[in-house]
Amino acid sequence: MSNYPRLTEMGVSSFDHIAGYTVNSLDLKDYLRIDFNRPDGSFLPCSRTYDFPRVQKKAPSSSGEAVVMETNPALREALDELRSVVGARKDKQDTAASVLEEIQQLEGEIKMHTARIKELMQGLD
Repeated sequence: MSNYPRLTEMGVSSFDHIAGYTVNSLDLKDYLRIDFNRPDGSFLPCSRTYDFPRVQKKAPSSSGEAVVMETNPALREALDELRSVVGARKDKQDTAASVLEEIQQLEGEIKMHTARIKELMQGLD
C-alpha cells in the first residue's frame, strides 16, 4: 500500500520525480498541476494537470442560509500528500547539505592537525 493513496489514485507513481506543484482556480473548478523532473529522452510527461470541481455547501448567514463553494476534499488530500513528498525531499536535501558542511570542516581540521604534526616531526630531526 502506498504512503500517498490520493496521489496513487490520481495515477502518480514516481513520487521521487515530483519537482513541484501549483494550484489555480477558474470558475467553479480548482486546477492542480504537478511538475516532474524527468530524465532526458523520457516519454513520460513533464507535468500533469487535474481538475477538481468546487463543492457546494450551505452555511448559515445573517440572512438565512448562503451557498458557499469549498475546495474539493480530494484536492485537499492531494495537497497534503504533495506537501509531505516535497517537504520530505527538502528535509533530506537540508540534511545532506549539513553533512557535507560537517565533512568539509572535518577535512580542514585534519589538514591543519596533519600540518602541525609534520612541523613537530621536522623539529625532531
